[in-house]
Amino acid sequence: MLKDMMARIGIGAATVDTLPDNVEVTQGGRVSGTIRIRGGEVEQRVDRVELKLMTEAKQEVDDGTVRGPHALALFAIDEQFTLVPGETHDIPFAIELHPETPVTAIAEGRNESKVWLDTSLDIDFALDPRDKDYLLVHPAPVVAAFMRGMQKAGYRAVKADVEKGFLSGDGFRSTSGIYQELEYAPGGFGLGWNRIKEVELSFICRPDAVHVIVELDRSFSGDGYRCLTLHPNTGEAEVRELLAGLLQ
Repeated sequence: MLKDMMARIGIGAATVDTLPDNVEVTQGGRVSGTIRIRGGEVEQRVDRVELKLMTEAKQEVDDGTVRGPHALALFAIDEQFTLVPGETHDIPFAIELHPETPVTAIAEGRNESKVWLDTSLDIDFALDPRDKDYLLVHPAPVVAAFMRGMQKAGYRAVKADVEKGFLSGDGFRSTSGIYQELEYAPGGFGLGWNRIKEVELSFICRPDAVHVIVELDRSFSGDGYRCLTLHPNTGEAEVRELLAGLLQ
């Protein structure tokens, strides 16, 4: 009886540990692995296992900015099973990364983007066991080409963050409920009376296209937006040419 009561508050209860095959993934790819559940000191029935692909998004509210978790994908097992004390129960999983999953493999600037796997067990009358595993998300090829192109154009990465909301442009709209902004600043003082002070890039990746929203902040003419749609196999030379035209 005492062990049952302790298990309800998490002491001596079942535990869960998610073991990804690889914590490094790419936008549009997949993450697979094993959910390992270990029985505690008492028998417990598991009603549901949930594995979510999560990110953290910020949102502007009346009194400032708040950040909160946001689910991008869900892998759930609704089949009930009973764990006896000391038993190990393995569940293989595979989750397709949402194509709008934020990039987290960013070495420069202030990187506020996070992506992780959140695993939970639904156990009646007990504190639900949880596990959290961060992923390193590399950019899709076109996104990577833009990131390298900005550096070669003399711009430095300043910040990367994820915001709550949707993006839309000419014939496209995001679907995940969040979007990532990659912010760049010129490396020098710039040229001309209306120089660029800041560039923000956002990407909406699809199997057949990559949509790019470019926000240019100039000294006197303010913000300007451009929308581009590229093939997923667009090469670096074409991306550099596009950037050269945009950053004049």
